[in-house]
Amino acid sequence: MKIATKWILVTAIVTLAGLLAIPVWLPVARAAADHVRWDIIHMNPATTPNTLSPGGVAFASARNPSSLSIKLTGSGTFRPDDPEEVTGGGTWETFSGTMSTGSGTYEVRKLVSWQFARLGLGSFIESGFDDGTSANGNAVLRIRYSDGGEGVLGIGCEGPGPGIGILEGVIATKDHVTYWDAQAPVGGVDANRTLFHVSNSTEE
Repeated sequence: MKIATKWILVTAIVTLAGLLAIPVWLPVARAAADHVRWDIIHMNPATTPNTLSPGGVAFASARNPSSLSIKLTGSGTFRPDDPEEVTGGGTWETFSGTMSTGSGTYEVRKLVSWQFARLGLGSFIESGFDDGTSANGNAVLRIRYSDGGEGVLGIGCEGPGPGIGILEGVIATKDHVTYWDAQAPVGGVDANRTLFHVSNSTEE
């Protein structure tokens, strides 16, 4: 009986080792993607299916007072395994109510966090993006504003499909101001949408 039990245990260990050696290529591979592109996007509802492209705009608001807001455009890339390997940026404009209080550009300096959630769902026409597979998730980037300000940019992409608790749109800080209330996307309005594309070097 002891010998039989020993061999059952050995067989189980060998089987487990074999299973762990089998590559799982879809969500796991994407979660470990070595290249991620992010975009604040346009969505054109006049086409069937809708067309997604770079160059959109997104808004976020502060509190105390809630009249403060920021408008952002942007795109870029990062490598999850190297936080310093980042590119991209965009434009910014801040408001107090409807009055513009500043504008310029910003540059991404560092990746703070990246969380892959799932591959993109739904059917869209994609135009103007590099190679890669659309994905949902969230990222936090450290940025520098053209007026010398510092801050972070948070990007959330939930996309269509069952809700998974991701904020769709952007949030940001600029110096001490926290624009932490993302403006939600609204049907028929071309604003407040984002998109990630993930790829591995073996796919490029």
